[in-house]
Amino acid sequence: MLKSIGVVALSLSMFCASAASAQDLTRAQTNAARSAKNYLSLQGFSRDGLIDQLSSSYGDGYDVGDATAAVDSLSVDWNEQAARSASKYLEMMGFSCRGLIEQLSSDAGDQYTPSQARYGAEQAGAC
Repeated sequence: MLKSIGVVALSLSMFCASAASAQDLTRAQTNAARSAKNYLSLQGFSRDGLIDQLSSSYGDGYDVGDATAAVDSLSVDWNEQAARSASKYLEMMGFSCRGLIEQLSSDAGDQYTPSQARYGAEQAGAC
C-alpha cells in the first residue's frame, strides 16, 4: 500500500512540475500574452484569430510559437469571445443564423470552431 502511494505521489509531483514549467514563459511569450490580453479587452477573438493577430506581419509580428504559447497560457472562455464577436456583427449589420455562424467560423473570418460560432450566434440572438 505504501509503495503505491509513493508512486502516485511521485507521478503527481512530476505532473505538477511539468504543468508548472509549461507556464514559464519566455520574455517574448510574456510580451505576446500582454498584447493578447489587450486585444481581448477591446473585442472578441477566437484562439486561432488571436494567434494570427499576434503573429501576423500586419499585427504584432511575434513568432507563431511564441504567440501560441502566449494565447494558451491565458484562461479564456472562447464561447464568450464568440458571443462578443457575434454581438458586434449584429450591431453593424443583419445576419441570418447560418450566415453569422459561417462568418464566425470561416478561415477568412473569425476562425472560431463551429460549436463556438453556433454558441456565439445563439447567445447574440441570431438563431
